[in-house]
Amino acid sequence: MFHAGSSSFSQSLKETLTAYAFSLGGIVAGFLVAYQIGVLRSAPWTLALYPAVLGAKGVIEGLLSGRLSTALHLGTIYPRFSNNSESFHSLVEASIVLTLITGTAMSAVSLVFGQAFWGISFTDFPSILAVVVATMTMGLVLLLLTIKVAFISFTRGSDPDIMVYPIMSAIASIFITFCYVVILNLFFNYGTIGITTVVLIAIIDVLLVLYLFPRNLKNPEFTKTIRESLASLMIVALIVNLTGTVFRGIDRLAQHRIEYYTIYPAIIGVVSGVGSTVGSTATTKLALGMLKPKLSSIVNHAKNIASAWIASFIMFIALALIALALHGNFTPAAFCNHIEILVVANIIAVLLVVLLSYSISILTFQKGLDPGNFVIPIETAFAASITTIALLTALTLINL
Repeated sequence: MFHAGSSSFSQSLKETLTAYAFSLGGIVAGFLVAYQIGVLRSAPWTLALYPAVLGAKGVIEGLLSGRLSTALHLGTIYPRFSNNSESFHSLVEASIVLTLITGTAMSAVSLVFGQAFWGISFTDFPSILAVVVATMTMGLVLLLLTIKVAFISFTRGSDPDIMVYPIMSAIASIFITFCYVVILNLFFNYGTIGITTVVLIAIIDVLLVLYLFPRNLKNPEFTKTIRESLASLMIVALIVNLTGTVFRGIDRLAQHRIEYYTIYPAIIGVVSGVGSTVGSTATTKLALGMLKPKLSSIVNHAKNIASAWIASFIMFIALALIALALHGNFTPAAFCNHIEILVVANIIAVLLVVLLSYSISILTFQKGLDPGNFVIPIETAFAASITTIALLTALTLINL
């Protein structure tokens, strides 16, 4: 409790910058995108679904990390795997069920966007569903890693509200990008054997849900998590498909600027980290009575917001430099252009995400809902979309 609200600005900035530094790992995911751009263009929907899958998995990780962080502060979950509380088991099992629900809902919504903007038809739905659910199923490995990171950060005296999601966002972007690329290669390049393998992977999550859901129907904490999360996940399914549609615009605008593919997952991770830091710390302060549940109290949260924004700005500059250096395009003109675009994108994206994340924290708390079921899931989905729109806007404005 003491750590949740009493760390100094310098300590908060140090922890935030340390956590965001893991976003540099998103460069690896970006290289996978750039290297595999051919398979990502295998069908009209494959490229658009990439940021959708990335955002959807981030939402599940965000929900888990946000709930874990607050529960560890409150003492309702203990920092250990064995002999943990019922709340811990309910949260993990609900996350597995929500993974399938999110993948299915996202695939269904993609049909609407796909027919309107991507040039697909209803016959593409089975392929989309199999690819998305199989990718999300492979990503279940990340649940265990998220829990372990939360436990380690808490027991070592760091604030899991600050540390967990930014770290896991970077790791998740790499792992999910790898999973998506593997699934697409199997599906499009290995004939019947590859398609069958993808379907079998997708079925694993279906079987897990068929086992877990009936045995938890009388568990009020499990059903509350599912019920409250469904509303936010429907919003998420809509938003992540919007993100994919906008990403297709970036693909058309920056297809000869490979550095933008390289940094794309990383900057989404940084902006999502800002939202999760602001929202998660606000959620914990609300639960502990350290923050009044009204929008004007944002001034009392300025320390966390300022440290998150400064850390994100530093990371954007670092990512710009790394991307240019890696692609051998470190000329003065390219440097100035790249920095201008990312600075504009940072200002737009972070401002909107901070306001959104804090507002959701306050509003859900006022309504008597658990902010942990709403704040990071909705913020993560919007962060991906807002970052993508901000990057597209910056590219258009600066290039013009």
